[in-house]
Amino acid sequence: MSPRLVLTGPMGVGKSTVGRLLAERLGVGYRDTDDDIVAAQGRAVSDIFVEDGEPAFRALEKEAVRQALASHDGVLALGGGAVLDPDTRALLAGERVVYLSMDVEEAVRRTGLGAARPLLAVNPRKQWRELMEARRHLYEETATAVVPTDGRTPEEVAEAVLDALELKEA
Repeated sequence: MSPRLVLTGPMGVGKSTVGRLLAERLGVGYRDTDDDIVAAQGRAVSDIFVEDGEPAFRALEKEAVRQALASHDGVLALGGGAVLDPDTRALLAGERVVYLSMDVEEAVRRTGLGAARPLLAVNPRKQWRELMEARRHLYEETATAVVPTDGRTPEEVAEAVLDALELKEA
């Protein structure tokens, strides 16, 4: 079993919104590894970061991604930092992966880069740029297709993903 497609990209890019639209259009289920972690842990991602630290969260994330890739056959959205793990990147090698990209001004507009984003708590614009400098090449390396989201509605992004992967709606 393997997902129909996997969405990656930075926090706030719209993976959840676009993922749900894609699942609906393809007639398959939707799954988000961050939601899996929250359900298993009984607390928010931000709480795990604060209480246990980023390394503990990344270990949970790695296992959540591994399980989801092995058991989900619909649309799968990964947390923004999932591509940091080399084992996760290796698992993604055989998958249809779409990197949803956006620039910093779009990120600010969409998310406000607020307090619910634990990695962006201080100087959010600067931290977002630094995160993207560290991650962009990993998103690109694992991607089958890159779909820019700037200035597009979720419906337009979903359509661009379907076109990029040459997938037909159900």
